[in-house]
Amino acid sequence: MTPTDLAADTAVRADETTPGRYHLTLSDRWDYLLPSGGVAMTCALRAAEAALGEPALRFASATTIFCTPIHPVPLVADVTILRRGGSTAQVRVGLRERDAKADPEDPTDNARGLELTATFVRDRKGPDVRGVAMPDVRSLADALPVEDGAGNNPHARFRFYHQVECKVADGELYWVDGLVAGPARYARWMRYKAPQRDAEGRLDRLALPPLIDTMPTALHRAIGPGPYRFYAPSLDLTTYVVDDTDREWLLVAVTLRRAHRGWAIADAEVWDDQGRFIAYGSQAMYLHSVSGEPPVVDASRRT
Repeated sequence: MTPTDLAADTAVRADETTPGRYHLTLSDRWDYLLPSGGVAMTCALRAAEAALGEPALRFASATTIFCTPIHPVPLVADVTILRRGGSTAQVRVGLRERDAKADPEDPTDNARGLELTATFVRDRKGPDVRGVAMPDVRSLADALPVEDGAGNNPHARFRFYHQVECKVADGELYWVDGLVAGPARYARWMRYKAPQRDAEGRLDRLALPPLIDTMPTALHRAIGPGPYRFYAPSLDLTTYVVDDTDREWLLVAVTLRRAHRGWAIADAEVWDDQGRFIAYGSQAMYLHSVSGEPPVVDASRRT
């Protein structure tokens, strides 16, 4: 299957009659069970970028709250510019399905889809400080390939993974027999099959949220094999971008901090294959049990 292009699939067009409103149609080729929340976040960021209309203002941070499920259908984004200063602009975006209707019997249902707040910045003179080291994981050359033909391999089952290449850098192939539980960490080398570049030839910053929105794998590793199955829709997703790269392969290193009472929190570091720290993300997930009894696990001292 020919890979699809994230930039094309999340491109927006301005509404001719309503200022600040943008339209797009989301492809189903970015689905898990529903489209990736990170891809939906990228859609909202495209609208924010278009509304600002100033390439020197670059995506720096954003938080998305997922209010209602978003399907692969025509979408509408409404952008409000909250502040445009000399070095920073801040925006709010409401993204919804174009034909979504609020439930008149439910006053809390406003068919919003998602709400995003984002900050865009200009490059400025300032200190250059490195505060963390790259995780000690398998190099790109030594990472484990994920193509094994197994019917339960998520990289084969979910269309999202048809658009990216993956290699396991920390952890094992968690869908295979004989797996043992490990620490609440998981790391993969990932790259888009259709490279994502900005006008300067750098990795497109707006392509980072879909890669960051891959955090449930750390929980899978901590729980290990057994009858319990779950899926983990996003409640919210935050992304910070701190540097640029022209490399294609990125390390997404996830740590699960806690799962408790039906939800979980995790965070992710993003590095390129030359050891440059690119971005950071955090996420809250709703844990929906599919089968089995939720286990009690202490993975805090596993190495």
